[in-house]
Amino acid sequence: MAQVVLFHQLVQFSTCLGTDRVQDVVEVEPEGSETPPPPLLSKPPSVMQNPDPSLADIESRVQRSQRLEFDDGVALFQTTDYDTVRRLANMVRERLHGNETYHVVNRHINYSNICAGECSFCAFARRPGQEGGYTLSLSEIWDRTSRLEQEGVLEIHVVGSVNPEIPYPYYVDLVAGLRHRHPGVTIKAFSAVEVAHMAQGAGKPYADVLRDLKAAGIDALVGGGAEIFSQRVRKLLCPSKISAEIWLDVHRQAHRLGLKSNATMLYGHLETIEERVDHLLRLRSLQDETGGFLAFVPLPFHPENTSLSDISTPSPTDRLRTLAVSRLVLSNIPHIKCYWIASGIEAARSSLDWGADDLDGTVKDERIYHAAGAATPASIESDELVRLIRAAGRIPVTRDGLYRNTR
Repeated sequence: MAQVVLFHQLVQFSTCLGTDRVQDVVEVEPEGSETPPPPLLSKPPSVMQNPDPSLADIESRVQRSQRLEFDDGVALFQTTDYDTVRRLANMVRERLHGNETYHVVNRHINYSNICAGECSFCAFARRPGQEGGYTLSLSEIWDRTSRLEQEGVLEIHVVGSVNPEIPYPYYVDLVAGLRHRHPGVTIKAFSAVEVAHMAQGAGKPYADVLRDLKAAGIDALVGGGAEIFSQRVRKLLCPSKISAEIWLDVHRQAHRLGLKSNATMLYGHLETIEERVDHLLRLRSLQDETGGFLAFVPLPFHPENTSLSDISTPSPTDRLRTLAVSRLVLSNIPHIKCYWIASGIEAARSSLDWGADDLDGTVKDERIYHAAGAATPASIESDELVRLIRAAGRIPVTRDGLYRNTR
């Protein structure tokens, strides 16, 4: 039986960055253990308080399916009435999806970790010439994906780095080769950061690169590279990365070409609550314009092996609250995904009461979060995801990369 990481809470609040922080105690279930799963974390032990009357207007508007705005998002992050936040997020989640919860059989291809970027939060990247750097050849990728159909894989997730040593045809040939070998599998590949890098290297506009990738067989872009849109934070975290405006424009161009994409937010490092809400609202605005986002994935910062290792990872309470606020603010993005690799398996199970309707998938061969110290298993079997979803009282639905029901 795969190892399962169980999160317990020792709650201690501080005012750091306007968020509550807790220290996680991580216990690893021994191999072969039959210990039953712990109770859901749907009500953290610190939240048994009187309802917050300042949330009454927000609750009224949520009940009437009216949009929340900036001040509402800030209030939801700042309140200690977590039970109301959870209840409202679950109301919206069930309004959209009932009890259904999505999952996918997918495989990750992290084709290279050699990167010219300078991101202080990243433990995956290696500088050109640095020990531990790698780039997979196309033949190595074909070998790694040779049994997708036998494994029941429905989605290939391809993401790597800003590698100055890779020529433009590599990316197009990678997609075309996967499409030729696996015509029925959804190919979700490359972040806006990688697309912008390809465009610069090839001397092409973003739209032309996206047309080339679409012609080769890509179905959707991944949502990575968004980090936090705040210019202040980006200057501190990733000064050489594309701006928020370019990230948004690459996705805008992709959506106009009929490609779908996900969106992310990396949180729990140097940002403020206000900067989190601004990030959500800028995504919502682009979704109003294009309708191309499939899912939003809030990603908790993992500090291990990064230059920000003195910062604590977001607490289980903050992770659940961020999912809930995301569901309430992002009224036009259909799915909220809890990425179990980043959150932990049991916290992911709890997330289904806090607005999430998707637990991602089997995530075979993921490297990026594990390089940053993620203690979760390297992958999980589909039947274990089904068990977790059912344990949360939800109905498992197998999907492909475009949320087409395959059950």
